Amino acid sequence: MHQFSSRRRFLELSGLSSMSLLLGGCALSLVEGVVGKTFEPLNQNVESLLFNPQKLIPEFPESDIEPNAFIINTYKFTPIIDPLTFRLVVDGEVNNPLSLSIAEIQQLPHQTMTIRHVCVEGWAAIVQWGGVRLCDLVALAHPKSDVRFVYFESADGYYESWDLASAVHPQTLLADQKNGQPLPIENGAPLRLASPIKLGYKQSKWVTRITLVNQLRRSKGYWEDQGYEWYAGL
Repeated sequence: MHQFSSRRRFLELSGLSSMSLLLGGCALSLVEGVVGKTFEPLNQNVESLLFNPQKLIPEFPESDIEPNAFIINTYKFTPIIDPLTFRLVVDGEVNNPLSLSIAEIQQLPHQTMTIRHVCVEGWAAIVQWGGVRLCDLVALAHPKSDVRFVYFESADGYYESWDLASAVHPQTLLADQKNGQPLPIENGAPLRLASPIKLGYKQSKWVTRITLVNQLRRSKGYWEDQGYEWYAGL
């Protein structure tokens, strides 16, 4: 199901070349070592307790991909992003803040998955995403022991937050490919969230900043602040 490229397994950046943290299977170690106990977000206790941070969601064969069923929704506008100057910032309650270029991100192991994208509006589509596991990026940032949540900021002003266990699930990606091709700008290039464990509005496009925190802010997400469910698990 999962295909990994032959790229280097460690990101050789200033201050990171000596890091010995294994990138494979990092969801379990992060959840156990950082969260330390079963996470129960706000009033979503039941969903959180049912969630298994290591259980893989069954994937589909590539022949099931539905390219014409995927509907593009835009929050405000499609931002203009120069991939040559783009930097992804990973900060917050971390011991090793990151500011990564696209080239540096592409040095991490790459994964593809063919999953069902489910929108709260009532439609769904089988899509193949390719990208970097979010847990690998989180591991590189060396989160502090009390981290429980992850915030995402986007170039168009959209914002989201996830529980840490979902963010470091092995099938949560920062995707740069869709259906075997470079991710189109209208789908969130250069980087967007993609995961089979959350509804579509949780999967931010044009992600520019990832911030790890120990408690939720008053603003939890663009749609959540208007009454949508925060956990939004599948």
